[in-house]
Amino acid sequence: MSDSLWHDERAIEGLPIRLVIALVVGVACLSVMMSTISGIETLQVTEVDVEPHPEVANPGTQDVVVTVVDSKGSPVSGATVVAKSGTATLSSVTTGETGSSGNVTLSLSPSLGPNQQDGTVTFEVKPPAGSTYEDARSNTDLLVVESP
Repeated sequence: MSDSLWHDERAIEGLPIRLVIALVVGVACLSVMMSTISGIETLQVTEVDVEPHPEVANPGTQDVVVTVVDSKGSPVSGATVVAKSGTATLSSVTTGETGSSGNVTLSLSPSLGPNQQDGTVTFEVKPPAGSTYEDARSNTDLLVVESP
């Protein structure tokens, strides 16, 4: 049987023509699959994070500018930011929506407990509807420090 393949007139360098066709079709299919896979990254979701300014605050009422950014550091507009008590206490949950620059100004009034030197205010982000953004990981917190 191996002698018949070796002397096959339809073969290329000793390979049967059917095997050559299968290799050519396989390479073509692999090429199409690879180009499809390279376009899949546009279907992935992008994680967002917050950048509070200032990053460190004192207890009491103050305005905090919160910027929502994607994984590349670009601002995200239309996202809803929710500020909640962490280890520092807020009297209520505060929300706001980012503008075209990805910023929202929140009026926060954090307080610390007795003998508590520092605490945090946490932020959650609700990404814009219909976007490829998500907020699955924890975000940067606002550090609240008792001034000496």
